[in-house]
Amino acid sequence: MGQNTNLAALIGSRICHDLISPIGAINNGLELMEMSMPSVGPEMALVSESVMNASARIRFFRIAFGAAGTQLVGRPEVVSILNDVYATSRLTVVWGPLEGQQRRMVRLTFLALMCMESGMPYGGRIEVSQDGDHLLLTGHADKLNIDADLWGLLNGAPREEELRPAQVQFALLPLIAEDEERRLDVDVSGDSITIRI
Repeated sequence: MGQNTNLAALIGSRICHDLISPIGAINNGLELMEMSMPSVGPEMALVSESVMNASARIRFFRIAFGAAGTQLVGRPEVVSILNDVYATSRLTVVWGPLEGQQRRMVRLTFLALMCMESGMPYGGRIEVSQDGDHLLLTGHADKLNIDADLWGLLNGAPREEELRPAQVQFALLPLIAEDEERRLDVDVSGDSITIRI
């Protein structure tokens, strides 16, 4: 892995590692409070939902932006993360592979999902399937919102405008794919987006 992307991954891992413990402690505290109270008001429900959303996002980001290796991530863990992250989203994400996947492949897939999220802001359905030694993401939506210059980054095209923080996955995905000697095949047409890793 390139030195810059490896350093970024270590930073991502460190941040997520340091945040997951206090958020888990807050969640445990909320559960204890709920057990001691006869009824839970809307305020407590809102705080509990927010903590669960934060925990799900950190688990997702830990894989997407953290250090990755050849260790396997089991299907139950991937499905659990995706279900929690997209529970309140307009997007439905279906994880098809039955076997565990190398963490580095799940990392690439999560970054690709983030790219697809930006292109499907009005909702839709994304399916992840096994395609030989590759993973294939297929997204369908009634309406897409595609920034051609931004999506061009996935095919190696230059971009003159600076990226916003919410777009970092478009720069990171092709860099990490190159480090992993994986080729990205991206197709955007009509109401669908496909990314093959």
